[in-house]
Amino acid sequence: MLRSTLAQQGTPVYSVAWGPDSEKVLYTAGKQLIIKPLQPNAKVLQWKAHDGIILKVDWNSVNDLILSAGEDCKYKVWDSYGRPLYNSLPHEHPITSVAWAPDGELFAVGSFHTLRLCDKTGWSYALEKPNTGSIFNIAWSIDGTQIAGACGNGHVVFAHVVEQRWEWKNFQVTLTKRRTMQVRNVLNDAVDLLEFRDRVIKASLNYAHLVVSTSLQCYVFSTKNWNTPLIFDLKEGTVSLILQAERHFLLVDGGGIYLYSYEGRFISSPKFPGMRTDILNAQTVSLSNDTIAIKDKADEKIIFLFEASTGKPLGDGKLLSHKNEILEIALDQKGLTNDRKIAFIDKNRDLYITSVKRFGKEEQIIKLGTMVHTLAWSDTCNILCGLQDTRFTVWYYPNTVYVDRDILPKTLYERDASEFSKNPHIVSFVGNQVTIRRADGSLVHISISPYPAILHEYVSGSKWEDAVRLCRFVKEQTMWACLAAMAVANRDMTTAEIAYAAIGEIDKVQYINSIKDLPSKESKMAHILMFSGNIQEAEMVLLQAGLVYQAIQININLYNWERALELAVKYKTHVDTVLAYRQKFLETFGKQETNKRYLQYAEGLQIDWEKIRAKIEMEITKERERSSSSQSSKNVGLRH
Repeated sequence: MLRSTLAQQGTPVYSVAWGPDSEKVLYTAGKQLIIKPLQPNAKVLQWKAHDGIILKVDWNSVNDLILSAGEDCKYKVWDSYGRPLYNSLPHEHPITSVAWAPDGELFAVGSFHTLRLCDKTGWSYALEKPNTGSIFNIAWSIDGTQIAGACGNGHVVFAHVVEQRWEWKNFQVTLTKRRTMQVRNVLNDAVDLLEFRDRVIKASLNYAHLVVSTSLQCYVFSTKNWNTPLIFDLKEGTVSLILQAERHFLLVDGGGIYLYSYEGRFISSPKFPGMRTDILNAQTVSLSNDTIAIKDKADEKIIFLFEASTGKPLGDGKLLSHKNEILEIALDQKGLTNDRKIAFIDKNRDLYITSVKRFGKEEQIIKLGTMVHTLAWSDTCNILCGLQDTRFTVWYYPNTVYVDRDILPKTLYERDASEFSKNPHIVSFVGNQVTIRRADGSLVHISISPYPAILHEYVSGSKWEDAVRLCRFVKEQTMWACLAAMAVANRDMTTAEIAYAAIGEIDKVQYINSIKDLPSKESKMAHILMFSGNIQEAEMVLLQAGLVYQAIQININLYNWERALELAVKYKTHVDTVLAYRQKFLETFGKQETNKRYLQYAEGLQIDWEKIRAKIEMEITKERERSSSSQSSKNVGLRH
């Protein structure tokens, strides 16, 4: 029963493909490609894609990319807005078929006596010349390991994907046959052969473990011992994604998301409404030792956050939501659970960072960079790297944005990235080595300075003297800037003072000195919070400690006149002090009072500066006495 006619045109439609959300259809019209939404009156997208008639298209639901093949003997890769991402060189014969692998990482291309396997970015892995005539159609098996091709000579050609490689530190693993892997240790040239009962579907090598899924089982190998893997059965055979963290790994299949320890123990299985596991990939799922983050497909502005140990939503169950669609997410790998951060790139190619901790107060989402195409966290410490337009950038201490945003540029390492050509991609960031794959498929290795990682290690172990010694040895501004931010984040103001002095931030050194002279630890804490720009938290600390005058004073110092008066009136104290400072402020600038609340409270009030100074002195003395009495009671407790 015909439901509707989507299009009528004067040229044959040679190929058609559903969009990832099943709400759009892509079809061919001569040399043009057309994307037609199913909603009536929605805008149709049309562009000239080839110089010859287009014979075949395919649209992948995981990476949202489009393939097209034509009689101009070329195949091309497009994004869903019709922007070209890859354009092949002309072949000898028209390209008669193209097809995406289900996970969107590979695609196959068929032509006359030709079968080609390509990466999703377009470059070619392998070229076969079977005696088949033209290959008119290609179908992938659901697990993405085999291809069947419909040939012009009446045969069906079958092919298997082999020679996949995984690398980690000094180990290289190669899938030599469908059921055999070869492990090579490049340090001593030792070679191990790993045999499997069924064909290998997916594998991942990281954190000193190789995880391999076959059609029925999962194997976990330790790099220390290749002879005795841990083996357990899989619920559903087609694993589409394996992600690893230091303590555990994640398997994604058609039925769900499963977290296992390296001992093979099942830990948890996070679930969320409208979950579709078939469209998850390494860009939309991220794993750390305590957190799982998954980008929502239904609303691409949302990230779901789960506790790894239970699979339940993190904190109070609030989702992380952003103002734009999110393209790629990545959790940092080290540090405490409370300090866990997530970095993500949105569709404007802006890079943001935020805390995954979700309790009550809304966490700030702060922009780290613009025009970022790809990112990766280091596996040994919380250093972030990314490719920004024409630069390769390393954020040695991304947390600086929460502590002192002014010195963020001083904590970066940048170098020219034009050598990586167009559309490069960061493959891994292990230790101090970053591996980047260029658009032509070649791998480039970049080594970054090992010193920031050592600094992270010292700071996490509170070895401040060692950290200062390291910075003095290295003599680099980036190291001192990182140490300054780390010291403030960890409330070590002595180290912060040394580090700020080394980078010439004299005003901050003076402020830190003034903090040291404050009488009570609450006042010190509040001023450290103010130093990092957390004004409300600073005020809260003072009010909870009963230091109302000090809370009023910080608002006066920041010219928050409304809030200063509000506090004075609420706590029925120092109203005259606020009015006096306000009057002095206006006189300095030769202005008249226009604020109604200030006019109301100033009516009939005489400002007596002598009296106000005496009151302020009294408040400071009171705070000193309180501080010394609490200190002496502590000492008494220790003597007991």
